[in-house]
Amino acid sequence: MAYIPNTKQQQKEMLTALGFSSTSELFRDIPESLRLTKELAIPKGQAELGVLRAFSDLAAKNAVFNTVFRGGGAYRHYIPVIVGKIIGKERLRTAYTPYQPEVSQGVLQGIFEFQSMICRLTGLDVANASMYDGASSAAEAAALCRDRKRKRTLVSDALNPQITEVVRTYAWASDNQLDVVPTDKGLTDLKCLDEMLTDDVASLIIQQPNFYGNIEDASAIVNIAHAKGVKVIMSVNPIATAVLQTPAECGADIAVGEGQPLGIPLSFGGPYVGFMAVTKELMRKIPGRIVGETTDSKGQRAYVLTLQAREQHIRRETASSNVCSNQALCAVAAAVYMSAMGPSGMKDAAMQCYSKAHYLASELAKAGFKLAYDAPFFHEFVTESPVEVGRLLIHLENHGILGGLPLPDGTILWCATEMNTIDEMNKLVSLCKEASK
Repeated sequence: MAYIPNTKQQQKEMLTALGFSSTSELFRDIPESLRLTKELAIPKGQAELGVLRAFSDLAAKNAVFNTVFRGGGAYRHYIPVIVGKIIGKERLRTAYTPYQPEVSQGVLQGIFEFQSMICRLTGLDVANASMYDGASSAAEAAALCRDRKRKRTLVSDALNPQITEVVRTYAWASDNQLDVVPTDKGLTDLKCLDEMLTDDVASLIIQQPNFYGNIEDASAIVNIAHAKGVKVIMSVNPIATAVLQTPAECGADIAVGEGQPLGIPLSFGGPYVGFMAVTKELMRKIPGRIVGETTDSKGQRAYVLTLQAREQHIRRETASSNVCSNQALCAVAAAVYMSAMGPSGMKDAAMQCYSKAHYLASELAKAGFKLAYDAPFFHEFVTESPVEVGRLLIHLENHGILGGLPLPDGTILWCATEMNTIDEMNKLVSLCKEASK
């Protein structure tokens, strides 16, 4: 059943009000060669039942794995049942765009709680909301750091390549330069970094743990960058921050990351939610939305948007960011997850990730899958493979296991979280031995 928002007569009345006699006249400024002059070759509309059946058939083609050893930016974690229950409450689903606080208290409170917890997680002073994902958060952070004299951005080659590509696209679109700092043995090369930190560099983006799962010497990197007047952006795994040094403890100026591990299930491309936190010095430059807590005319607690003058609908062409949409539902889910888990629960989840990954790495090494790097790691690690990687992964898939992420150099990036049991890990190792024969 088709939905047409207005009738032919209403369309005619609107055209007349605008001073046009036809739709083609309305679009006369569009070149003839670009106009659509024929019907699109798309299927005709179906009844609701038919659409549901069509999508069910499509969904049936998906391969759903209950055993997962792949990360690379999206991770399978335990999600307390209360997360789904809370985000379904109508009081948190008030007006989509919260510019009228009197009718938007639910979503404003959700954003405020999210911001507050991101500040605690990162140790930094101010956090925002409405970042689309971890990659665009990093790109927005790089834009935040540029000024008239410093416009070049450096990224570590140990940064997730998908993040690098998004940052590169933003830099290209604003006619700014991006350069990549090489790695040495799976870590950012500090000597090369020092040489590349010239007077035109605005910021450096590193990842902690990095894309290979290795734990960088973030404090040393920050000290090297700050000595040259360069701001440091740390892209962090929010679960790992429960046990590793926070970005603030490392001296970072900005922390960004993907909030998906915080109570948001794996899905093919999202929706996910990015986060960003900055020092007090940078709070007036931070993009997206910032919610503040205040009191209303009756003295009751209330929430409002604050520092809106930074936003593009106020500054227009002088704004440094075009973030204007809302990832509030995912942000609320992340806030509920952090509330439900609490500091001790998140630390416990992180320690399980760490210990299980190290157990798996040691068992895989015994099976001939040698660690590619000697660096300390959190819950991801890279191994060499004694068997052709594609054949190995197919063998695992045939037994219901999604194996590690194949890397371009023929190695494999494995991941273990609190969701992986000892039996699953032992089965994986056994199957890897089988494939190696």
